[in-house]
Amino acid sequence: MSFLQNKIEKFDQYLSDHPKVKFFLPQALLVVFLFIIIGYLSFNASSNLAARGIDTGFSFLNKKASFDIQFSMIEFDSSMTYGRAYLVGLLNTILVSVIGIIFATIIGFFFGILRLSTNPLASGLATCYIETLRNISLLLQIFFWYFAVLRLLPSAENSLVLFNFVYANIKGIYIPRFVWTNLSFFIYGIIFTIFFIIIFNKYASILREKTGKHLPKFLISIGLLIIIPSFVVLTFGVSLEFSHPKLEVNMGISNYIGGVSIIPELIALAFALSLYTSTFIAENVRAGILGIDKGQKEAAASIGLTKTQILKLIVIPQALRIIIPPTTNQYLNLTKNSSLAAAIAYPDIVLVFAGTALMQTGRAIEIVTITMLTYLTLSILISIFMNWYNKKVALTEK
Repeated sequence: MSFLQNKIEKFDQYLSDHPKVKFFLPQALLVVFLFIIIGYLSFNASSNLAARGIDTGFSFLNKKASFDIQFSMIEFDSSMTYGRAYLVGLLNTILVSVIGIIFATIIGFFFGILRLSTNPLASGLATCYIETLRNISLLLQIFFWYFAVLRLLPSAENSLVLFNFVYANIKGIYIPRFVWTNLSFFIYGIIFTIFFIIIFNKYASILREKTGKHLPKFLISIGLLIIIPSFVVLTFGVSLEFSHPKLEVNMGISNYIGGVSIIPELIALAFALSLYTSTFIAENVRAGILGIDKGQKEAAASIGLTKTQILKLIVIPQALRIIIPPTTNQYLNLTKNSSLAAAIAYPDIVLVFAGTALMQTGRAIEIVTITMLTYLTLSILISIFMNWYNKKVALTEK
């Protein structure tokens, strides 16, 4: 007993003398323990499936899918593989998530600021919007936009026509397709313009700090954004034409051919995700603005700044450090909530891969694992980007 106690005391002394070992050893043991648990569960599942004659592995991803997908950002048909079907579902998930995040941010900022308005009508409207939508289930909102709004649109032959080029009916919204000539040159021109604007803005900031001279960054940036792409268009013959959708009747069924088709499932899901998430972002914005000391606003007003200038130059830059962390959580929630798309048959990764592909192949463990890791990866990427942006806009003391 004394021998064991002596060894323990020596080990404790060793850890005390080596703080790095003391810090990393428990974490390493935890990782090893988790690997052992995961390895045991994987081996046990594999053995049980093998005993029942059920194949395991990811070779099914190279097999023919034998089903079609209603909406796809890339080419897909039933002769392609399950791996291709996974990619289609992933891109559709990313598409609706990006659309939702962009519009939720814009709408959330608008109503967050509007709720702080001194106009009782404006603040009351913002309060009603926020309190109503955030207290109604997201799934019910998706059903509302899909069944109560979009499914009531007329048939294709009686489509609603907006601006003589947008056609809305029960099958979706049809808009003209952009047909570009020498598009690659235009893209290179835009990339070069953005790069040049970034360099110019950094130079203008350094010049202001060193000499106090202010350059009209916004106006010059807008000028560059117009002049350089225009020069590229004229020099390299970049042109744009529109392919308009046309109504055709085939075997008594009317439908629009050509152009770009936006399916109602995408519209309903994007609407519901954007509006629902925007209510929480609006509260984050309101909390961030209220978190700024009132004295700073009064000091800015005392030097002649207007309310708009105070909000833009003083309040919002400081409020971002409060707004961004909880807003990041809302972006993550929106991305994960997009899995509700299966309720209205929008072909996201859950419906396409964890639904149809799983039922056809029976590879539940593999498909569910891939789907879970996909959402985990998307969430981590969003978190990394938002943490980077949060550090970029954080206030730094000089």
